[in-house]
Amino acid sequence: MEILVPVDGSECSFRALDFAIEFARRFEGSLHVVHVTDTETDATDDILRRARERLEAAGIADEPEVSTDVNLEFRPGERVGKDVLELVEERGYDHVVMGHHGSGAISRAILGSAAHTVVEEEVVPVTIVP
Repeated sequence: MEILVPVDGSECSFRALDFAIEFARRFEGSLHVVHVTDTETDATDDILRRARERLEAAGIADEPEVSTDVNLEFRPGERVGKDVLELVEERGYDHVVMGHHGSGAISRAILGSAAHTVVEEEVVPVTIVP
């Protein structure tokens, strides 16, 4: 099983990564971590470092990846969700594990939700970690 885990630096995305690490162990899956952003910054480096530390502690050899999308200005959550779906299609992932901030309907309407976008498409099984 090939598992994709998008991380955005939030605690819930790192809880999702921790869950995915255990999930991959139990089901003998391969894990791949991606951070979607419009520009790489020091924050990007920190997110990748934190992800790498968790993977190394678990003995997983994956190198977290950055996916750059310059179109994140409008409804960034929805755009990130579409980027995740494109990765699933291009690379053939079998499962996505991602965090969800639990934002309300108003926030989701304004910003969009990456998790909601991925789940709605019904392309691949998705585990949402709050």
